[in-house]
Amino acid sequence: MENKSSTLLIKRYASRRLYNTETSDYVTLDDIAGFIRSGRDVQIIDLKSGDDLTRQYLLQIIAEHESRGENVLPIDVLTDLVRSYASQTTSALPEFLTMSLEMFRESQSKFMENMNSINPIQGMPGFENLQAQQNAFLKAFMSSLSKYNSNESSEKDSNDPSSGTKDDLEAIKTQLSELQEKLNKLS
Repeated sequence: MENKSSTLLIKRYASRRLYNTETSDYVTLDDIAGFIRSGRDVQIIDLKSGDDLTRQYLLQIIAEHESRGENVLPIDVLTDLVRSYASQTTSALPEFLTMSLEMFRESQSKFMENMNSINPIQGMPGFENLQAQQNAFLKAFMSSLSKYNSNESSEKDSNDPSSGTKDDLEAIKTQLSELQEKLNKLS
């Protein structure tokens, strides 16, 4: 059995059907695109002649995606590619494209590692202050809520409203407006 990380061999029969030699079944272009997206390298060989058809099929997959409106390649890039076939720059272009895409993959990989390793909100300027404000607000709110509940039960007994509850509510309103102002500044 072949190693899953090795190149997946696809054979094209005379009927133009594509045969996955690893799973012993027929596959479509969408299946091949899925293998590639999952990280597999694919090689497509004509069974009769032995010709490598990989490039032809990869270009066909790209053309189908582009025709469905999944545009990745800007018109300028496509135009430059067509022009490069008629000029002397064709020798340097494949190497340049390979290096550019490799740098892009590395940057994307590093970005994803950084995103997964830290909480992006924690790195935001003023996050600690915002978190402290939120904790203070919750503490004051819970405190005033418990005072309000205890005052409410004593009011039922004495019918004497407590002025402390109003002060606590005013303090919460003030803290809430300060918190809102800080949030507005962050956005």
